[in-house]
Amino acid sequence: MTTSTSHGSDIADWRPEDEQFWESTGKKIAYRNLWISIPALLCGFAVWGMWGVITVQMLNLGFPFTQAELFTLTAIAGIAGATMRIPASFLIRLAGGRNTIFLTTAMLLAPALGTGIVLQHKEWPLWAFQLMALWSGVGGGNFASSMSNISSFFPKRLQGTGLGLNAGLGNFGVTAMQIVIPLVMTVGLLGSWGGAPEVLLHESGWIFGKIAPGTQTWIQNAGFAWVLSLVPLAALCWFGMNNLKTVSPATGNPLTAFAKITYLYTLAFVPSIFMLYLYRPAPTGLGLLNMWVAIPLDIGLALLVMKMAAFGTMKEGVTKQFEIFRNKHTWSLTILYIVTFGSFIGFSMALPLSMKVIFGISHVADANGVMQHTLNNPNAPAVLAFAWIGPFVGALFRPMGGWISDKVGGSIVTQWVCGVMAVAGVAVGYVMQLAYHSAMPEQYFFAFLALFVVLFAASGIGNGSTFRTIGVIFDRQQAGPVLGWTSAVAAYGAFIAPVVIGAQIKVGTPEMAMYGFAVFYALCLVLNWWFYLRADAEIKNP
Repeated sequence: MTTSTSHGSDIADWRPEDEQFWESTGKKIAYRNLWISIPALLCGFAVWGMWGVITVQMLNLGFPFTQAELFTLTAIAGIAGATMRIPASFLIRLAGGRNTIFLTTAMLLAPALGTGIVLQHKEWPLWAFQLMALWSGVGGGNFASSMSNISSFFPKRLQGTGLGLNAGLGNFGVTAMQIVIPLVMTVGLLGSWGGAPEVLLHESGWIFGKIAPGTQTWIQNAGFAWVLSLVPLAALCWFGMNNLKTVSPATGNPLTAFAKITYLYTLAFVPSIFMLYLYRPAPTGLGLLNMWVAIPLDIGLALLVMKMAAFGTMKEGVTKQFEIFRNKHTWSLTILYIVTFGSFIGFSMALPLSMKVIFGISHVADANGVMQHTLNNPNAPAVLAFAWIGPFVGALFRPMGGWISDKVGGSIVTQWVCGVMAVAGVAVGYVMQLAYHSAMPEQYFFAFLALFVVLFAASGIGNGSTFRTIGVIFDRQQAGPVLGWTSAVAAYGAFIAPVVIGAQIKVGTPEMAMYGFAVFYALCLVLNWWFYLRADAEIKNP
C-alpha cells in the first residue's frame, strides 16, 4: 500500500520486480519521477560545469589572471563537485528521494547568484572567484543522489534504460550550459537589475559564430540565467516526486531530512577546502601536495568526516552503506567509471580553455629558436561556437549505451569503449602536438574536434554500460550507494583533466596529457576483461 497516491507522497509499498505491480502502478510513478529528475540534474550539471565557459570569457574580457590561474577555477569546481558526491551517495537512504532532490536543486540558487555577483567585479581578488567555483560543486554532487534515487524506481531489466535516460539527458546540462551561457552573455537579461556590461578585448563566440572585440558582454548572466529555471524546478521536485520508504525507511519529517542533507553537504566542504589549501600554491594555499596525493587525501577525509560526524539513526544508515567497500566489484567498477564519466566531465571542463590557448594563439619561434605562445591568432576558430559539440555527443550517446547493454551485456560494451578511447587518445595527442608547434594551428582544429567527438561518444556509451553493470551486480539496497560512490570518484576527472592538461600546456607538451590518458584506458581494457569477460570470470558480462 502507499501512504498516499498523490504527487509528493511517501510510498510504503514498492515492488518493481513484480511485473503486475510494475505495469499497473509502478511504471507511471517511476517515469514521473524520472522526467522531473532529468531537468533538475541538467541544471546541476550546468551550474557545476559553467566555469569551463566562464574562464574563456574572463580571458576575452581581460580579467587580471594568468591562464594557469583560470585553469584552477575549473579544477576547483571539479574537485568540489566530486567531493560533494561522496555524502550525496548516501543521502537518498538517509533523507528520501523527494526531499533530497528538492533541496539540492534549490541549493543551486546560491552559487548561481553568487557567481553573477563576483563576475561584475573584475578587480576582486582570485580567491573570491575560487570561492564561487568551490560553491558550484553542489551541482556536481547532485548527480550521485539523483542516480541513486532513480535506480530505486526501476526493475533490474530496465536499469540501463532508466539510468541511461536520467544520466544521459541530465548530462545535456553541460551542453546546455555551453550553448546558453554564450547566448545570455550577449544581452542585458535582467536590465538594470543585472548590472553593467563589460567590453570584449579579444574575439569571443557563441553557437552561431564569432563575436568581435569591442562588443558589450554581460558575463554575470552566466550565473544569473540559471535562477530563472531553478525556482520552478525546485517547486516541481517538491510537488511531483516521491520518497520510497522501502529504500528510505527512517527519513523523519521533511525538516529533519533537510537538516541531514544540509549537515552532510556542509561537512563535505571541509575536506575540499583543507585539501585545496594544502595543494594550491601561495597566496591561496601552501603548495605542499601534488594532485595524485591530494585526491586520495580528499576522498579519505570526506569518508572519515562522514563516519565521525554521523550520529543517531544517521550513524546506523551510514555504517550500513559503508558495507559496499567490502565488495571488490565496487572498486573494479569505480575504476572503469573513471574511464567513461571521468573522461566525459574532465574533458567538458578542460576543453573550452584548452581550445582557446592551443588554437587561439600562433605558436612561433623567437630569434633563439624557442617557441613562444603569446601571439594572438587572427584566424582562430570561435571556441564557444564549437566547445558544446563534444559534450552534446557524449550525452546523446549515454542512453544508447544503457540500451545496448540491456541487450548484449554491459561489460562487452565497456570493452569496446576502452579500446576506442585508447586509440583516439593517442591520435588526439598527436594532433595537439602538431597544433601547439604551428604558426597556423587552425589547420588542425577540425581533426582535433573530430577526434574529441569520438572520445566523447565512446565515453557516453561507456557511462551507460558501466552503470547498467552496477545495476545488475548489486542488490537494490546497495546499487544506489555504489552508483553514487563510483560517480563520486569518477567526478574527480573534472579536477584531474584541467590540472593535467593545463600543466602540460604550460610546459609546452599538451600531447603528453592525452598519451597518459590513453595508457590508462588501455590498462582498463585489461581490468574489464579480467573481471567480467575472461572464460572463468566470477560474473560474466553483467
